[in-house]
Amino acid sequence: MGNSLMNYLNRRMKEENPLESSNLGQAGPVITISREVGCNGLVLARMIAERLNKKLTKGSWNVLSKEIFHESAKELDLDPEKVRQTFKKTDRYTFDEILKAFRDKRYKSEERIIKTVREVVRTLAVDGYCIIVGRASHIIASDIKNALHIRLTAPLGYRINTIMTNNKLNRNEAIAFIEKVEKERIAFRKALKENSLREEFFDITINRGSFSNEQAADLIEFAVEKKGILINHKPKIEFY
Repeated sequence: MGNSLMNYLNRRMKEENPLESSNLGQAGPVITISREVGCNGLVLARMIAERLNKKLTKGSWNVLSKEIFHESAKELDLDPEKVRQTFKKTDRYTFDEILKAFRDKRYKSEERIIKTVREVVRTLAVDGYCIIVGRASHIIASDIKNALHIRLTAPLGYRINTIMTNNKLNRNEAIAFIEKVEKERIAFRKALKENSLREEFFDITINRGSFSNEQAADLIEFAVEKKGILINHKPKIEFY
């Protein structure tokens, strides 16, 4: 998917600024998933994509999360970890950053990195047929009509057990991991100048402690149908 996706993004961002597009009637469809740490959001996203793809005669739904940083890094000619670290910072535009700007010819300002990531998320959401996990996508795509915005929550005990199982950590390590990642997600939103989750943007909230993977997928598939985000839409692009 890498080269095909990047070429497409470059072309789209040259053709128009998706952040300023006024004609959003044909944007999407897109599904965004915001989740508390330990809700297995990626697992659920892949299940949904697999179900939705069975209904398509061409094209496909793609699940995107860390790929956002990788494609943004290609656009900026940076290491993906540099992009990721930019969104983890709590203090921005330090004196050290100013010094780096003079020393490093490849230096990119935090403002430019943040703007590029936002544009990549926006471009993908506007083009549609993708499930974007995290990256404040429910906020960036909040004005797209053909979208379903999902929030996944779960009791702390459920999330601790999930992290222990997935990451092979003990209980204390899992708790520390959850706290660390939640702080990073808060920093990500602040980088986008969003100080809250903007929960009013979510269409549905699912308690992962109450529903199995299959049951949660059933609920989301039902919501996709009832909201009608697929009506009159055909896949626009295929990634290879």
